[in-house]
Amino acid sequence: MENINISIVKDSSVKGLLATFALLVIYLTIVTLVSGWAFAQIQFRQFWFFIITLAIGFGIQVGLFTYLKNAIKQNTSPRVLAISGTTSTVAMVSCCAHYLVNILPILGVVGIITVISSYQVQLFWVGLVFNIAGIIYITNKVIKYTRGI
Repeated sequence: MENINISIVKDSSVKGLLATFALLVIYLTIVTLVSGWAFAQIQFRQFWFFIITLAIGFGIQVGLFTYLKNAIKQNTSPRVLAISGTTSTVAMVSCCAHYLVNILPILGVVGIITVISSYQVQLFWVGLVFNIAGIIYITNKVIKYTRGI
């Protein structure tokens, strides 16, 4: 476990940064396509703290997950592969569930748009909670893996 090389850390960091940037681009693209560039700018200015924080949290999760996956590949064992499968499923569901809010308008769900806009800030907070939970979960798996538990 101690022999995990620096390239795994670099690869994980790069993928985390790319995921953060990609999520911001996807968010702005979806909002622009649904409601126009002016509305996207207004939304971003109004909710920038939530949007940036969610994107960074997502990037951290992707980086941690990439680190764990690469470390497992380097030191493969059947027990660790089972942990990896569970980690990927739970982490991706927990971190990405709140992004469903962004694609619902594209799906054409008319009634839900009113509900979402009425509770937008609360949904951002729920997203942040899921983001933090995902980070804690994956971090816990990384710590257990590096300790050999």
